[in-house]
Amino acid sequence: MKLIHLHVSLALFFVSLASHLVATERPNIIYILADDMGYGDVQVLNPERGKILTPHMDRVAAEGMIFTDAHTTSSVCTTTRYSILTGRYNWRTELQKGVLNGYGEPLISTDRMTVPSFLRDNGYTTAMIGKWHLGLGISTIDGARGSCERS
Repeated sequence: MKLIHLHVSLALFFVSLASHLVATERPNIIYILADDMGYGDVQVLNPERGKILTPHMDRVAAEGMIFTDAHTTSSVCTTTRYSILTGRYNWRTELQKGVLNGYGEPLISTDRMTVPSFLRDNGYTTAMIGKWHLGLGISTIDGARGSCERS
């Protein structure tokens, strides 16, 4: 009987140890959103006919996961980025279609929860590199502010 208790105790100890190790490991997340790129343009997604050589992306993909079934309710960059970052439909912003003027007011308010802010709140370091196109809220040369107009 004591031997059974010992085995059960050891099993519970190792299970709790393993679950703790799994719970403390967080995956690295790299999210790539590319404008005007077809699914089969890169070799990692189309090895036989991919036209763009991306050996570094291929390696990252081979060592991680690839999600290929994302959907958006918009076909242009501004509203697609809004949806991807906030998880909200693009028509929930004042710019429901088209592309934001480069000097426009930010479409995402600073108090809006976004995927990056959620990740940051959960211990991740986040960065955005490349095209923003969601409004910078900066003044033009004449001091005027941008607006949500299609450009």
